[in-house]
Amino acid sequence: MNWMDQLQILGEVAVAMLLGAFIGAEREIAEKPAGLRTQMLVAGAAALLVGLGDAMLIRFGKSAGSGVLQSDPIRIIEAVVTAVGFLGAGTIIRRGDTDHVGGLTTAASILFAAAVGICVALRQFVLALGVTILALLTLHSVKWVESRFLRRRGAAAEK
Repeated sequence: MNWMDQLQILGEVAVAMLLGAFIGAEREIAEKPAGLRTQMLVAGAAALLVGLGDAMLIRFGKSAGSGVLQSDPIRIIEAVVTAVGFLGAGTIIRRGDTDHVGGLTTAASILFAAAVGICVALRQFVLALGVTILALLTLHSVKWVESRFLRRRGAAAEK
């Protein structure tokens, strides 16, 4: 893999980290765990791992001869999702003896940031930008809808 290919992967990682920063900034503003740096690193790591998968295929494909080396790109995505699952599990907290479980949205946002990184590494830039916008709308706007709904439900329960 020449240095231009490496610079391309580096650029993809940078774009993924930038998009991850938007998701992380929303988590920071909401004062949730796994904020700006975490989301950036997850998105960047996902892009890097997919890019390295391509690099390995190119490097070992040439040395092994054509047709000898086969790759299943789904395996890289599975590895990213598995690793992110451990990060997400660390953000999920059950509070005391109540049924309240916190951190689920943050865990989901970490998985989403990884998916954005995969999109960027696969050079699906429009998709990556679009789903980042959808994630921000979901994290910000739906929270407003939930709070209005919960207020009504709480007022109805008091009657």
